[in-house]
Amino acid sequence: MLSYLEATPSGETHGTLLGVHGYPESGHMWSVLVERAAEAGWRALAPDLPGYGDSAPDPPHTWARMIAAVDRFHANYAGEPVALCVHDWGGLIVLRWACDNPEKVRALVISATGFFPDGKWHGLAQALRTEGQGEEFVDGVTREAFGQLLAGVAPGITEQALDEYFKAYADPARRRGQLELYRSGDFSELEPYRGRLAALDVPTLLLFGSEDPFAPVASAHRLAREIPHARLEILDGVGHFMFDEVPDRAAAIVVDFLGAAVRPRIPG
Repeated sequence: MLSYLEATPSGETHGTLLGVHGYPESGHMWSVLVERAAEAGWRALAPDLPGYGDSAPDPPHTWARMIAAVDRFHANYAGEPVALCVHDWGGLIVLRWACDNPEKVRALVISATGFFPDGKWHGLAQALRTEGQGEEFVDGVTREAFGQLLAGVAPGITEQALDEYFKAYADPARRRGQLELYRSGDFSELEPYRGRLAALDVPTLLLFGSEDPFAPVASAHRLAREIPHARLEILDGVGHFMFDEVPDRAAAIVVDFLGAAVRPRIPG
């Protein structure tokens, strides 16, 4: 069972927004968005993936098992077509799920992630995928070092957020789970998904930071070419962790998109 954040509107509900975090975050990254979405009439859910946040480890933490965890969460807590908001690894996990379950998707918000069969791993990912080097990294990370690492790429990130995300290092199973995820597949597994995001034919928002070193702006423009109907938003001066760096700004863009592009659900 996954831990999760939830907020519900006080009045009419337009539908469900499901946010899935990336690495090394948790559902906490969506805290502001969850509240803003509920204020705008959306039921909002943000689970912690297995081994992250307050969700217990459930090894092995492979790409395929993460997709299965999202599928179970959707069935148990959403049970209807949802607007998806994904970030980083959450994109690699949930966009595959979306393509395989098109009837369960009403809209997409794709943030700071790639979805390309010819993708390349960035430096930290390569280290995590390398035997010995990955173990040295995850076993050696302290709370102080973790805070310095994230603060260096996410100016303004709060101490509360750092504490929440450091839960991914709370025990050996969680630390090893990070290696299991990064070593469980490669971008070539996305080959069968070429063209399938556009084929979903749902309202789509691409939200990227201009200074993102992990999911560069070039990825946003490539996705925009592949999904011609998508709305593209580039946040100037913002990096990879936009929902921690500029949470109100990022949440406002998502809520505006939902209001403008996604039709309210019709009861019955």
